[in-house]
Amino acid sequence: MTTLAQKWGIHPEHGWLHGARPDEPVVRDQDSGVWNVYGYREAVAVLGDPATFSSRTAHLFAEDGGDVIAEGDLLQTDPPRHRQQRDLVRYAFTPRLLAGMEPRISELVDELLGAIADPTGFDLVDAFCSPLPILVVGEMLGLPRADVPKLERWMREMAASFGDLSPAADQAEQERVFAATAVLMEQVVEYLREHVRARAGAGGDGLLDRLVTAEIDGERLSEDYVVAFAKTMLAAGHTTTSMLIANTVLCLDADPGLDRRVRADRSLVPGLLEESMRFLSPIAATYRATTRPTALGGQELDAGSIVMVWLAAANRDPAQFPDPDVFDPSRTPSSQIGYGHGIHFCIGAQLARMEARIALNALFDRFPGLRVADGAVPKVHPAFDTTGLASLPVVAQV
Repeated sequence: MTTLAQKWGIHPEHGWLHGARPDEPVVRDQDSGVWNVYGYREAVAVLGDPATFSSRTAHLFAEDGGDVIAEGDLLQTDPPRHRQQRDLVRYAFTPRLLAGMEPRISELVDELLGAIADPTGFDLVDAFCSPLPILVVGEMLGLPRADVPKLERWMREMAASFGDLSPAADQAEQERVFAATAVLMEQVVEYLREHVRARAGAGGDGLLDRLVTAEIDGERLSEDYVVAFAKTMLAAGHTTTSMLIANTVLCLDADPGLDRRVRADRSLVPGLLEESMRFLSPIAATYRATTRPTALGGQELDAGSIVMVWLAAANRDPAQFPDPDVFDPSRTPSSQIGYGHGIHFCIGAQLARMEARIALNALFDRFPGLRVADGAVPKVHPAFDTTGLASLPVVAQV
């Protein structure tokens, strides 16, 4: 049977997307020395033990790249600093505040869909999936609406650039990737720096306004930290949400019967999104570094080892998910780890779920017959550690 990934050529090197299973849950790449974690139980163990598996990994890829990437990035911090930084923005993602955002997100969704020039045929990623999360996060940060196209372009280019950053690459290749990415990052950093400086003393109530006056242990956050944190929010929010929406539409295209059922019963949408996150996990992998010798999945890892946790493979582990290659939105409860696990569980997970839910319902309402255009081939995002679409040509009945 041809799988969805095989039909569209999605990462042929990711065997779990094509019905293949890794021989072992933890495997060392002999060329790079990186430990690849494929098993669900082992992935949860790594992500749940920050004392043994540190999140500070950027410095292991390139000598000059660690500080540029790690500063202000929640994903690159360990306790206790991680908890302190996360607490500064936790308020923005409380259920009450997120519920208050829902009407505005619905307005943005309707605005984007209404602006599509030819609703009978368009690229769903370009017209809708990609700009939506930038609009939402941009408003949370208080950035100008007119800058959304520029921010979106930067986020897409940065994601593609980082996708080349494989730990299996030699040092020269890693340095080349960091150099190319640094050029893009500098544009984003300088843009955000201007806005951070403009918030000083402005007295606003946006997220940037709060961060410029926030303190940890009695000390104000540095300008560099606030800038980098805003950059991380934009990048993380864009990749996960954009890919989740497009991936879900692709899965529904492959199963017209399911598409009809979900359109008829919208209570199925939350389960549909959870299964989409499992089946085609947008963030396919994350990294850790061992702080001490440890055992994992029957293997002995030395201190200072790079560990690559394949969330996408863990989400296809048959020991955790019966019939893992079957797209089944009725799986309950969903134990997928596409949003991560442990202290680094995505702080914006509920926001991403809400955006995707609103987006899908609006697509169902506006386009009763949305499907991949005949003869079109969706373009897969090139980043090796993501699973998502860079382009999705669709046709629709209106």
